[in-house]
Amino acid sequence: MKNPTPRALALLSGITFFIAYHPLAWLMDYGDFNAFTLGCVLSLLVVILVFIVVEYYLYRKVKSIYKLIFNHKTGKSDTDLAGMLAHNPLAEVTGQIEKYLQEKEQAKPRELALEQYRKQFIGNVSHELKTPIFNIQGYVHSLLDGAMDDPMLARHFLKKAARSADRMEQLVQDLLSISELEGDIDLDWETYDIHDQCRDVCEALEFKAGERGIVLSMKPGLRPPFFVRADKKKIRQVLINLLSNSIRYGKEKGSTFIGIYDMDSHYLVDVTDTGIGIEAEHLPRLFDRFYRVDASRSREQGGTGLGLSIVKHIVEAHGQQVHVRSSPGMGTTFGFTLAKAPLQ
Repeated sequence: MKNPTPRALALLSGITFFIAYHPLAWLMDYGDFNAFTLGCVLSLLVVILVFIVVEYYLYRKVKSIYKLIFNHKTGKSDTDLAGMLAHNPLAEVTGQIEKYLQEKEQAKPRELALEQYRKQFIGNVSHELKTPIFNIQGYVHSLLDGAMDDPMLARHFLKKAARSADRMEQLVQDLLSISELEGDIDLDWETYDIHDQCRDVCEALEFKAGERGIVLSMKPGLRPPFFVRADKKKIRQVLINLLSNSIRYGKEKGSTFIGIYDMDSHYLVDVTDTGIGIEAEHLPRLFDRFYRVDASRSREQGGTGLGLSIVKHIVEAHGQQVHVRSSPGMGTTFGFTLAKAPLQ
């Protein structure tokens, strides 16, 4: 009998005693009537005794255990379980334990994946910090070993050390941004023209793009304004990251333009470059942290490997989507959507 109630246990015990009692009474030479009467009385006493022991001692202990389980799962400090467990607390506790074990078993793959992700993340951060730290150490020791006596050489080493320090600072800033974006993001919603913001970001990065001969511009034929409802500061970060990527990895003397398209309830913002493009097998992982198509070239260009991950976090925090399209030798397009501002 699976998960018997106190009454069932008591009745089963009484019947068992009654059946076993008669052969014993016959061997002891009791009369049939006396044996039957005595057996009934003793069986009744057994039933009452078993019921009292199970109901008022064992089941009370089980109820206490169940109450601890229930309160732990619900986060409540005190709960009245009298009605919940009046029928069969053993069955309730057994069910809760089975459910708990199933949930633990189902959580194992996720826990293993999180542990693997944690190890990989720590390894990536350590690797990214190791290179600039090693470079700074080398330049400083070279200066201490006598390079500082040569003003031109000292300046050369100091500039390289400063560049490595800047890279470390950028990496730390990006890690802080990722940490903030993974929590509950407080967005400062406002209504503004995304076309004006795109043009401003292009002008801000114009000098950086000019160093590689890359022209930043808005796509011809746009008819502003394009009013959106978003966090202006965070969307500016999205645009800076996407445009900086196009400058960093785009083709020299190429171009990058921004297009804005009306998509009913939202606008689609595209950042398109004329760079070398990206192979299809890399596209699904481009927004992963520290993922690089060409790791050595990326580090030479000063990237932290977190820019696109930050873009994805910010866009998704707005309840929107980001995507990438690319063809090797033809260039790459990153696009994201923003909700239109409600009509006044």
